[in-house]
Amino acid sequence: MESQDYRFSVAPMMDWTDRHCRVFHRHLTRRALLYTEMLTTGAVIHGDRARLLGFDASEHPVALQLGGSDPRELALAAQIGADFGYDEINLNVGCPSDRVKDGRFGACLMAEPELVASCVEAMKRAVGVPVTVKCRIGIDDQDPEVALDRLARAVVAAGSDALIVHARKAWLNGLSPKENRDIPPLDYDRVYRLKRALPNVPIIINGGIPGIDEAKAHLAHVDGVMLGRAAYHDPWRLLAVDPEFFGEAAPHATMQAALEAMMPYIAEQLARGTRLHAITRHFVGAFHAVPGARAFRRHLAEHGVRPGAGLDVLRDAIARVSDRAVAQAAE
Repeated sequence: MESQDYRFSVAPMMDWTDRHCRVFHRHLTRRALLYTEMLTTGAVIHGDRARLLGFDASEHPVALQLGGSDPRELALAAQIGADFGYDEINLNVGCPSDRVKDGRFGACLMAEPELVASCVEAMKRAVGVPVTVKCRIGIDDQDPEVALDRLARAVVAAGSDALIVHARKAWLNGLSPKENRDIPPLDYDRVYRLKRALPNVPIIINGGIPGIDEAKAHLAHVDGVMLGRAAYHDPWRLLAVDPEFFGEAAPHATMQAALEAMMPYIAEQLARGTRLHAITRHFVGAFHAVPGARAFRRHLAEHGVRPGAGLDVLRDAIARVSDRAVAQAAE
């Protein structure tokens, strides 16, 4: 099994990191590890697998994130994901939504490290690709020093190949999922201490990282950095990932070139019945804070949602951003 490179990844985000988003991000960075939205074991086992799990070959390396707490179901779902060709299977032990809590998966599992370890062990037996865990530093009144250490040591002993840590607690009682992304204070030092305690385990840090420079600074303390909202809302940042983290040129020199390169994929998707907006909704921040960016967004918002909208809409939107601004966006 080839080892995964965890230096930079884009976080799994519900309703955001769908297959079209991932293809877009792959046009901005060849090397970042991409993640699916979280899928429950029930959806994977009983749902429309082609629709839920299908992805474009260009997305590699790409990981499937699962939500669940039954070791047998997780093993089966992991096997299904591996058979689809995913490069990694990740177990969500960090999502704080009420729906997740009611289903006994996500962040509430921080309180059950032995169960999480059993899940990881079952998944490891089922697949030959890496199995990883994404968690918080703790939940509610847990002491992060104790809670994170217990979970980490349990899942590593069970065979987890890496641990991705969102450096905030999750408050399951009293805060909404949205509030849980901002209100609990960040504690990057806690993740650094975990890395020092587990020097041989890849530790990836996540949570509130605003940009590429800040991400690179974390690599002095951990093995990898995962960006979420900063990568999604300001995708132009991803053009710097390959040069800054891997010493390689970006796939395309400018955002305009990346979007032009996506045209064949978009045309293929439109021919299959996909609406243009389902793809271009991920482009909203492509030209953030440069001349023409607002006109680009407005044109997509007004015309991209119309039935039958085609590539001409996207080309017209791109034309509203000046060449100078396009170059600026890539810097």
